[in-house]
Amino acid sequence: MIPLGDASRRTVSFPIVTAGLICVNALVFVLELIGGDDFVNAYSMVPADVVSGQHLYTVLTSMFMHAGWEHIIGNMVFLWAFGPEVEDAMSGARYLIFYVLGGLASSAAEIAIDPGSTIPSLGASGAIAAVMGAFVITYPRDQIKSVLMIGWFARVTLVPALVFIGVWFLMQLFSEVGTVAGVASDGVAYMAHIGGIVFGAATARLFEWDGGRASTGYSNE
Repeated sequence: MIPLGDASRRTVSFPIVTAGLICVNALVFVLELIGGDDFVNAYSMVPADVVSGQHLYTVLTSMFMHAGWEHIIGNMVFLWAFGPEVEDAMSGARYLIFYVLGGLASSAAEIAIDPGSTIPSLGASGAIAAVMGAFVITYPRDQIKSVLMIGWFARVTLVPALVFIGVWFLMQLFSEVGTVAGVASDGVAYMAHIGGIVFGAATARLFEWDGGRASTGYSNE
């Protein structure tokens, strides 16, 4: 399933922080293309290095980097689908702090599961997972306009947020169990996703403000 956005409500104001985060991720990706492997290796997070107290800044920089076009496009589609309404619920400043903390929490989960790993880690997936965790707590009954793909067949349909994000979470959970059990991994940091969504769901209410919540209606496309 590919999320296109919230069909149940529209945002009160333009999601400037979400748009800004997408722009920053895009800019960093351009820098990756220009700088090549040297740039990627310099700013990706290596758990073993962080545990030993080296290159601590990579815990932050790695969450704005991506491994390729498919990686960044997929992440930004998910961020644009779920971010605007969460930004409305929290306000711009709180949402930005929440996003960064979600990314840090996802990195911490990844380090905790394999502190000796020397494999570079990068991507916004953990922070975006935190946004999804907040979304399912704040708007569990909303309908997510989604592209449902079965083989070569695709159709646009509405999926309840609780179902969409719940299925996504279970996929991450079972993929991580398989990886820990020794099944070949596809290179995705599933534990970072799990850590992010758990952080988002657990702390969402702490970041909301009274003037938040997007208005009921149809979202802008």
